[in-house]
Amino acid sequence: MRIIAGQWRGRKLLSPPDDAVRPTTDRVREALFSMIQARLGGFAGLRVADIFSGSGALGLEALSRGAEHVTFVDSARASCRLVEQNAAALQAGDRIQVLNRPATSLPPAAEPYDLIFMDPPYGKSLVGPTLAQLAYQNWVSPETIVVVETPRAEEINDPSWTVLRSATYGGTRVSLILPVLSH
Repeated sequence: MRIIAGQWRGRKLLSPPDDAVRPTTDRVREALFSMIQARLGGFAGLRVADIFSGSGALGLEALSRGAEHVTFVDSARASCRLVEQNAAALQAGDRIQVLNRPATSLPPAAEPYDLIFMDPPYGKSLVGPTLAQLAYQNWVSPETIVVVETPRAEEINDPSWTVLRSATYGGTRVSLILPVLSH
């Protein structure tokens, strides 16, 4: 696994030694970052969260492309250590925060994030409860783009969220969504 673009382009990332984490493939990462780039025009200065972060590849890719800060959330301590190791190798430790906790029990955010990646384990019914937590704990504003990876057959059908774009890549569906919040 490697960083695709930005200041760390081509740099390798440590991957988990087992199959407990399902890393986003380079092809899917490239496609989703192209969708985000088209929507936002760039990553400079963004506050990003990488929920179910695994190795941290999505958040670290955003940092490489100019994001200001990334908060990584994962319930597995081994994944949190992996994120910390990858960030240290890129000398990005001062631009990250790592929270070792379930995504369904997030702490309140001081301010909403600009972009949130969500790549939950498939088949665990975690998308809905996590999206509810993001809204409840102030992680999103009406402008926050949330990128959700799901199995190909799973679509986001929640009236609290608007699907901006959805695309499938092999067995993976990537959806860009916005919260429907009162202003």
